[in-house]
Amino acid sequence: MWRIIKKIFLVVFIVHAGWFLFFVFTNFSDAYAIKDVKWQLLAAVVAVILFAAIYFFRLRKIKIVKNITWRLWHLFLTAYIIFFFYFLLGFIFNAPITLTQVGSLVKGYGLKRDYISYSNMGPNIKLAVIASEDQLFPDHDGFDLKAIKLAMKYNKRHPGKPQRGGSTISQQTAKNIFLFQGGGFLRKGPEVFFTFTLETGWSKKLILERYLNIAEMGPGIFGVQAAAKAYFNKDAKDLTRAEAAQIAACLPNPKKYSVKPLSSYVAGRAGSIVRQMNNLAGDADVQELIK
Repeated sequence: MWRIIKKIFLVVFIVHAGWFLFFVFTNFSDAYAIKDVKWQLLAAVVAVILFAAIYFFRLRKIKIVKNITWRLWHLFLTAYIIFFFYFLLGFIFNAPITLTQVGSLVKGYGLKRDYISYSNMGPNIKLAVIASEDQLFPDHDGFDLKAIKLAMKYNKRHPGKPQRGGSTISQQTAKNIFLFQGGGFLRKGPEVFFTFTLETGWSKKLILERYLNIAEMGPGIFGVQAAAKAYFNKDAKDLTRAEAAQIAACLPNPKKYSVKPLSSYVAGRAGSIVRQMNNLAGDADVQELIK
């Protein structure tokens, strides 16, 4: 039975990987800011093909190399099957646990969370997060190439200041569910793959719901319901625009940017977010998304 499952998922993986590579090389062709990711990905594909050829014609005759390669391949395929079922599980359930949440427990911050449905979140926190993190979220296919370019340029010009990111809500959801914080290219490469998968399979509302339930919004505080209770002693659906903006303002670094007590950064950033919320409120696509 397990052999049949692995054979089926080998075909699924080949189709999935081929579709992903087609997406990357057709959509990222003019993306200067992430051209390194594209070419590093190409280099990785070429390296895999070369190794496969060398292995087939030479290395498989060496018993120890054959055994190691076989074990690594089966480990990879098993990991892909687990990821795929975790992805399918996400259609119905929020992530049971994430690496970020585990890290919070290990570091002594604890774990406060209360997963709620999309309808119980209310429109204000949805609008605040879109205004703060990803204003093109209703329209893009998972990646905001313009935002990535601007972030890269800013970081080069201001090396001593806090670095800006160009990650979309979709990318942050993929990172939070399947991956870990930090890690550079070791994380960014898989993040692109997982983001593509989420955008291909999940709706925008589902992606936003999962993000709002699992994102860290304070030391050991995960999700909008836990944040609303911790900071304002109310349900997420009852948050005002100003309160929702304060929670959204801490997202870039929730352990550093405090909502309670209110840090100067969050206070200033929240005012800007409220103005952006007012600007976005009349957008038909945004209104449809935050219902």
